[in-house]
Formats: sequence, C-alpha cells, structure tokens
Amino acid sequence: MTEHPSSRLSVAPMMDWTDRHCRFFHRQLSRHALLYTEMVTAQAVIHGPRARLLDFDAAEHPVALQLGGSEPAMLAEAVRIAADWGYDQIDLNCGCPSDRVQSGCFGAVLMTRPELVAECVAAMIAVAPVEVTVKCRIGVDEQDPEQALPRFLETVSAAGVRRFTIHARKAWLQGLSPHENRTVPPLDYDLALRMKRDFPHLHLSINGGIADLDQAQAMLDAGMDGVMLGRAAYHDPGTTLAPADARIFGEGSPRDPFDAVEAMRPYIARHLQAGGRLPQVTRHMLGLFHGRPGARQWRRILSERGPVAGAGLEVLDAALEPLRQQAA
Repeated sequence: MTEHPSSRLSVAPMMDWTDRHCRFFHRQLSRHALLYTEMVTAQAVIHGPRARLLDFDAAEHPVALQLGGSEPAMLAEAVRIAADWGYDQIDLNCGCPSDRVQSGCFGAVLMTRPELVAECVAAMIAVAPVEVTVKCRIGVDEQDPEQALPRFLETVSAAGVRRFTIHARKAWLQGLSPHENRTVPPLDYDLALRMKRDFPHLHLSINGGIADLDQAQAMLDAGMDGVMLGRAAYHDPGTTLAPADARIFGEGSPRDPFDAVEAMRPYIARHLQAGGRLPQVTRHMLGLFHGRPGARQWRRILSERGPVAGAGLEVLDAALEPLRQQAA
C-alpha cells in the first residue's frame, strides 16, 4: 500500500464533530493533514442511509473512513460498500469507550480480544482497495498496558495491519463516562514511544492530550511516525491546522484564517442553496480566530444569528467585521 505522508499529522475521528462540513473546513487550513470521518458502524453502512453516512467532497482528500464493529463478515461487507466512495484509508475503531459501543462489543472493549480484532482486520484487508488501519487505547480497565498493548499490536499486525494510532490512555469501561475517558485516565506517552522502538516496522501515530504543534513536533522528533490531534484541532484550528503544512510537512506558508473563511463562502452558498442551514457549517468554524481580538464577537454573532431562519452569508460577513476592524 502507498505510504501516506499525510499521516504525519491527522485530525481524530470525533463523534458529532468531524462531519463532512468540518472536514471541508479543515481542508481549507491544511492541504496535507489526514482527516477522519466520525465513526460509522458497519451495520449502519450496510442497512442505513449510505449517501448521508458516506458522501464527502472530493476536496476533503486525503480522508479516512472509521468503522466500528466486531463481526468480520459484516465489517468486510461494509468495506466493500464503502470502496465505491473512494476513501484513502479505512480504520477500525478499537478505542471508543461509550456505553453504546460497549454493548455492541466494539470500540475499546476490543482491546481485551486481540484475536477477534485480527479476524476482523483480516476480513477487511481481503476486500479493501486501500490500507486498513487501527485506532486503539493502551488498555482497558484492569489490563496492564505494559502487557496488553504489545500483545494487541503483535496479534493484530500479524493479520496484516501496518499502521496504528495509539490513544495513550487507558479506557475505563466501568466508572467513567465517555467524556471522562478522554481526560481522566493518565497519559502514558513513554509507553507509546517504547512501542515504536519495539515495533520499528509498524507506522505508529500517537493521540491524546496533544495541545499544539510544538508538542506534535516533539513527538515526531522523539520517534513517532505520526501525531493525531483531537480537541486542539477542533477548538483552535487557526493555531493547530493553519500553520501545519509549513511546520509539519515543510511545504507552503501558514494559511491565513481570513483566506480560509473566503474559501468557505462558495461551499456555504451551495449548502444553503441545497436547503441546508448556516450553523451546520459555521458551528465548526467558531474557534478559527481563537485568541485574536474580535474572536468573541465572531463566535457570538455566528451562534446567535446563524440559527435564525433564512440566515445566510450576510451573517458570516457581520461576524467577520469586528475581526477586520481589529486587523486594520
């Protein structure tokens, strides 16, 4: 499979956040970062509204589809279906700690069943036209990550996976909410770095708590093949994604946030013309000017006036005006 240099920096799959509008917006800030869909269950791909779940704009490339599931045949069928959409990678979720995911026996609970994961990815690889990857935790509940993670990597890579993203926290499936699981369990970056030394043939990215590009570059310098940003990329894309092509990929200059907004105008106009609503797109743009004079007015105007019936690009212009005045 072709190596994607894009995975030196990626934006995590985040439920209710990384939809197609979010990804199109993020692509205006970075040409190279690998973008992910929200997790989609294999069952939903097979039986649900495929176009709504899988459609994306060609401008989003490179983009990876993340699937959830634990039945090899069902995952393979979902991969066959998704192949027609032309994703650049297909990822299996072995890290999500939500109750809904646990009850379906997929997500983070699969850390306890590496042999089943190996069966799943083998079935996916057999039918996938692109690389199959895995996103995982360092362990769950009472597992010892020092034993659980290397066993997981060894077992699953033996089935053909060469690329893993390690969220460097345990998931506590009992006692912590999904939100708490993103912040409460301590981070163990050292363990992820040791896994790179122990499995030098694997492409390993690190995820969890990485707040800015300085920290991302430090992880790359320490030996990781890639870094995945989550909340930092969503809440402060002007700082984390706009400079990424220059900082992480050594190409181009930092993207000006005003230019990114201008690039979004035709996309938003098409969305509105098709019957969409302004906040469906602009909710992902609220953090673009984080820390700049005028950012509070930008957020307030988009949040208050965007949901009003018939709101259009004039709201975007009104939200930009305080920022333009400050920049003048």
